[in-house]
Amino acid sequence: MSRAPLTIAEVLRRHADRGDKALLVCDAERLSYADAERLSASLAGRLVGLGVGKGTHVGVLHPNGARFVVAMLAVTRIGAVAVPFSTFSTATELGAQLVDSDVTVLLATRSYRSHDYVTRLSEVLSVPPDRPGPLYSTAAPVLRHIVFTEDAPYPAPTPADDEVLSGLEDDVDGDDVLAIIYTSGSTGTPKGVVHTHAGLLAHQHSLNDIRRLTLADKLFCNSPFFWIGGFAFGLLATLTAGATLICSDATDASETLDLLEAEKPTLTNGFVAGIAHLTRHPSFAGRDLQSIRRGNLYPIMAPDTRPADPELRHNMLGMTEAGSVLLLSGDDTDQPEARRGSYGALAPGFEARIIDLRTGGDVEAGTVGELLIRGPHMMQGYYGRSREECFDPDGWFHTGDLVRRDADGFYYFLGRAGSMIKTSGANVAPAEVEKALTETLKASHPDVTAHVVGLPDAERGQIVAAVVATDAGLALDDSALRHQLRASLSAFKIPRRFLVVRHDDLPMLSSGKIDVPGLQRLFDD
Repeated sequence: MSRAPLTIAEVLRRHADRGDKALLVCDAERLSYADAERLSASLAGRLVGLGVGKGTHVGVLHPNGARFVVAMLAVTRIGAVAVPFSTFSTATELGAQLVDSDVTVLLATRSYRSHDYVTRLSEVLSVPPDRPGPLYSTAAPVLRHIVFTEDAPYPAPTPADDEVLSGLEDDVDGDDVLAIIYTSGSTGTPKGVVHTHAGLLAHQHSLNDIRRLTLADKLFCNSPFFWIGGFAFGLLATLTAGATLICSDATDASETLDLLEAEKPTLTNGFVAGIAHLTRHPSFAGRDLQSIRRGNLYPIMAPDTRPADPELRHNMLGMTEAGSVLLLSGDDTDQPEARRGSYGALAPGFEARIIDLRTGGDVEAGTVGELLIRGPHMMQGYYGRSREECFDPDGWFHTGDLVRRDADGFYYFLGRAGSMIKTSGANVAPAEVEKALTETLKASHPDVTAHVVGLPDAERGQIVAAVVATDAGLALDDSALRHQLRASLSAFKIPRRFLVVRHDDLPMLSSGKIDVPGLQRLFDD
């Protein structure tokens, strides 16, 4: 196993001989390793001219694509800190994160799909964001420059520029901050998670070994680069391996399917909901996707590699605070029934405890508790918060995730501690009920997914309710279904209310996750 690179500049030097090999293919865009080096050096020179140096916070507001990659490399190779912003951000959210992150320079696109960022930033700053000269706005007091990169040509660096750039790169070490990545905000206000060069790069290096991502691979990733999955497990992992990253911003499923057939990715990663529309396209059955033989986007993998039952393949668990994936397995074969629902084992470089939520003591194997983690790949902390607000006195991060660990060291994720349903004094884990419902209904409806929430109830505090999603049509017999569920669930865990919807009618967050409050509101109708 080769040594992990310690900085982004070292990664670029290591791949200097890749030349015209594609680092990124995103729809019609193609960015080679040589172009990434040249264009990021040019943009880095422009940033230096704006006063950017080691430790300066530089925002990146771009969708997946070459401009995001070039911007991230330009910022981080000179020791500045990349702060990606979600392209889904409202004006209010964008303003809050600009202030929270202390961004001095923002590299942005003017628009993306229906989002007009010039107008959105004007609302935030109350000054034109594209006017020449430094910006001064009380709404974002640290922000001085916004560079709309469509307007900014990449001039060829001079020998003097190269000398300055080399000096800046040599001053960066692994302990310097690489990025502040914001959480998706699905369980609270987004927080800026601080990660160093060595922490993120070494973690991706070891994860690449586990999932066998090499320079010969092409990785198709549908996770946004502004969140940790796309930023680290997608983009940084590809860079570290010297591989090729494939992504698509197309809204037309046929265009994305054309891309997959043409580029022939070997590996996938991302969220299944984001590729569901591909499988529903009329041309999908006739598409040649034989190259896709590994990864977690099972519906678009080569037919002979798709699992008959995904629950018998190891899943993965990741979090922004852990620098991407925390639980996984390199074994992509079907597991025994006893290991159904496994999330694999702990990634290298991490320690873990599972504690009782009431006593704080460690639980025995097989017992559900909260997952605590620590290790060299962990975040430095949340930006603007003290270490004591992020970790306990022994350095453990309390994830808020409920898990159990079996005698063989495999983990099983049961949900968030805050998502537990409390009904008549008893705790119900939504994931357990969702699993039982899916297994009961999938024989007649293979496309079914179940989503369980708690609804307020004057007598019990909360009752268990379930939203069943299927596109095949389902006339649900509530009484018969409850009777079937008694074989696998205690009576208090069986849903008292059911609702059937189509998959497209499920309320979703911009992160691709289920909108839990939105699910609860479905029962108001």
